[in-house]
Formats: sequence, C-alpha cells, structure tokens
Amino acid sequence: MTLPPFDLHRASSVEEARELLVRYGDDAAVICGGTELLLLLKLGFAAYGHLVDIKGIEELGGVRAERGTLVIGATATHREIERSPLVLERLPALAAMEREVANIRVRNVGTLGGNLCFSDPHSDPATFLLALDAEVEYDGARELLAEFLVGPYETALAHGQLLHSVRIPLPREGTRIAHRKLSFHERPAATVAWRSPPPARSPRRRQARSRTRTAASSTRSSSSACWSSAACAKRCRRQRRLIRAAADVSRSQSARSCSRPGSFERRVHAEL
Repeated sequence: MTLPPFDLHRASSVEEARELLVRYGDDAAVICGGTELLLLLKLGFAAYGHLVDIKGIEELGGVRAERGTLVIGATATHREIERSPLVLERLPALAAMEREVANIRVRNVGTLGGNLCFSDPHSDPATFLLALDAEVEYDGARELLAEFLVGPYETALAHGQLLHSVRIPLPREGTRIAHRKLSFHERPAATVAWRSPPPARSPRRRQARSRTRTAASSTRSSSSACWSSAACAKRCRRQRRLIRAAADVSRSQSARSCSRPGSFERRVHAEL
C-alpha cells in the first residue's frame, strides 16, 4: 500500500488553516497526527489533493486548568496527556485511559482532537469523555461532546472549522470513574465508561442545647450516611453488571465473526 500524491500545507495559525481549507474546498482535509487519515488514504477509502497540517499552531495545544475544568488542546497527543503532571494530579483516570489507547507509536503522534473528529464509534477517549460530560470548543462555539459527535464518523464541524480544545469538568472528590474495553489486535471492539457520583454527605449536626437533642441528631446523621453508602454500592454493582454484559455480548459477536447492526446496543440497553 502506498500513499497517493498530495500537497502538504503547514499552517501557522487558525486563520491560515481556515483560509487554506476554504480555498481548496472538498479537495482539502486537516491532518495533525494522521494515524487514521493516512491509513484511509493508503487503503483508498479517501482521496485529498491537499492536506493542511495544524501541528504548528500553538494555540491549539497544551493542557491547563481553568476554574474547575481541565482544558486540553486539540493537538495534544495521547502520550502528552498520559504523562501530563496536571492530568495525573487532577484526573488520573484520564491518564489511565490514555495509557491503553492503541500502542506507544500511535500515542506518540495521535492527538485527542483528531481522535474525536474522526468520530470512530469504538473510540476510547470519546466513550470516556462522554461519561464525564465533556465539552468541545471550535470557532467560538462551545457545546457538549454528545452533541458534537453527530454519528459514526460524523461531527458537527463544517468544512473550514477547526476543533480548538476539549473541556472536562473536574469531578468532585469521591467520584468514581471506570473505563473498560474489549479489543482485538489493539482495535477496541466495545468500550464502556461510567461515572459514579460521590455519596451524599450526611447533614451537619446542629448545635443542641441539651445532651439528648445532640445524641438524637448524631443518630440521624449516621443513619443517613449508611443509607447513602448502601445506595452508592447498589449503583456500582449495577454498573459492573452493565460492563460485564457489554464484554460478553462483544465477545460472542466476535466469535461468530458477524453480527446484525444494532444488536449490541439493544442488548446493552436491555441490561439497563
């Protein structure tokens, strides 16, 4: 397999990239890591005469925290996110998920923005970020990732628009996050992610004028805390059953080497 000929344009700003995309129209595409796009070109599933490289646009990269939100630039690589001290401190579950993406070669060049814009329905990052109610920013607009991902291999981006960043609300202390996947030859076949909110805090005991009222208040607080912990444990067990069901269904479908469209989704929703 060989790459078809194309012209590579290295943009130094968002405005320049947009101008190049508009100038060449449907014959142009954005490239950054290229882990998905170059494979499509090699296989003949896509053909572009012009590729606009946005790796050199500084404003589209980096990882930072803003008012309780983790902001990741679209051109940040999976490896960069995996090893970021800020991510390891504020959202270690994200670093753990990124560590399982494909292989080290792909993580070194593949970007979070490129992964989301490709909109692969088996994407690890997309599944994880959907569970955390992440948002995306592009050309002055901000919307939930669930609305940005219109469907398989389709996003809300119009031609000439660029994804700028991904905004992840940092979970409250005590929140539990899990991500599981079933993969074959480094390609995920099924991915499940869930977020469990922290147990509700017991009400503060009000200052009482007598020992009797203080003891009664303490008893009510303890009962409330026990009920919250039991409810949280029940939710966790339910989510674990969902993860096991998703893995079982995907494994059985792969063994048959063929499946009816939508059967996986119907089985998982039935488990809910």
